[in-house]
Amino acid sequence: MNALELRAALALASVYVLRMLGLFMVMPVLAVAAMDYPDYSPLLVGLAVGGYGLTQAALQIPMGMMSDKWGRKPVILLGLSVFAIGSFVAANADTMAWMIVGRILQGAGAIAGAIMALATDVSRESQRAKVLAIIGIAIGFSFYIAVIVGPLIANRFGLSGVFAVTGLLAILCIPLVKWVVPNSEPLSSGETLPQKGQLGQLILSKQLWRLNVSVLILHMLITLLFVQLPVTLTDFDMSLSEHWRMYLPVLGASVVGLIIMMGAARGRTPKSLLLLGAVFMGSAFFALGISSANWWLTTAAVILFFTGFNYLEANFPALVSSIAPAGQKGTAMGIYASFQFFGAFLGGMISGVVTDVWSPNTAYMVGAASTLLWLYIISGIKEVSRVKRVMMNVENPDASAQNTLKEQLLTVPGVLEVTFNTQSDAVYLKVDRDFDAIKARAVIRPI
Repeated sequence: MNALELRAALALASVYVLRMLGLFMVMPVLAVAAMDYPDYSPLLVGLAVGGYGLTQAALQIPMGMMSDKWGRKPVILLGLSVFAIGSFVAANADTMAWMIVGRILQGAGAIAGAIMALATDVSRESQRAKVLAIIGIAIGFSFYIAVIVGPLIANRFGLSGVFAVTGLLAILCIPLVKWVVPNSEPLSSGETLPQKGQLGQLILSKQLWRLNVSVLILHMLITLLFVQLPVTLTDFDMSLSEHWRMYLPVLGASVVGLIIMMGAARGRTPKSLLLLGAVFMGSAFFALGISSANWWLTTAAVILFFTGFNYLEANFPALVSSIAPAGQKGTAMGIYASFQFFGAFLGGMISGVVTDVWSPNTAYMVGAASTLLWLYIISGIKEVSRVKRVMMNVENPDASAQNTLKEQLLTVPGVLEVTFNTQSDAVYLKVDRDFDAIKARAVIRPI
């Protein structure tokens, strides 16, 4: 990477870390700290934990499209401002109802797609994967830090302090985006952002719908866990300031489990390991449901849960990228993200309703039962090889020339799919490890 790309990668990764740190810090503390509010109820806790997911799901695709029209930075700055306002509303809330309003406003700052698109705009194609990898690592890193730090801040400053820190972190992102991240003209691309005309086709895709529903269930389960687990830990006479003693070793052990599973995969994504990840998570919920009062069983169950979660969270996006047609990855990922955030909302709702009507143990068992349906859905996913995506510039040919060029490109070793983008004079190729770039360029050059 050159200096400009490295600056962009580190700045955008910092924006993601600061923003996601604020979101993640709330998850392990809200269910316990919210008990001090006069209108506390398990249902309202579920809405508060998952509420941001509803607006995230609704606005993820529209805001990505808006960044094509208005520019990346204006949309990102708008999203950060709305997120900060929501954080301060929640910080000053004296009732659960107002906290939920703040959480919904936080979700309205749906800028994930615009950030990824900006990272694409300011990086060369040959270095793009490295830039996006740095951002991806930063997101995972922020989760581990937040789960440990969140309870410590809540113990010292209360839940309002967690939200206030969240708002301040969002404000710190604004100068980073405005003055540190390089400027660039938006490059409208079906590989980067959602395209309206592709939505219907990809929502109904025989393979992609399974991954979309899978990520919905995945995030439904982690939200359900974080509504219940902090309360479970208080049953062991652990104050919020002591919860890190559970989370730190659990997350460390789950990372070891993830490394073992990734090693067994050998660079592929075998269906057997996807099913194993779901079994791990379902078994964890079942163990918590039958005996959440046993410390060692609870610890083992949470390690099992995060091992499965980490593996699936890392591999589902790669599968979406591999299955999505050439030139339509942006739309596929936008739909995927919307299902992901709606899953968070659904997890909060289900957990709150079940706990309100029945009991926390019943909520755990609902999580376990949902994995049975999930296993059926995953079993229908076809194993695919990891693929790369290549964009090449081509003068806009007419329909006849496009057909001829497509036929010729499909004869090039390693080319799996070909899609033209007439707006940007580009051709998108989905290729495997046998791709011969020199032959592909030789085919395109005469056009």
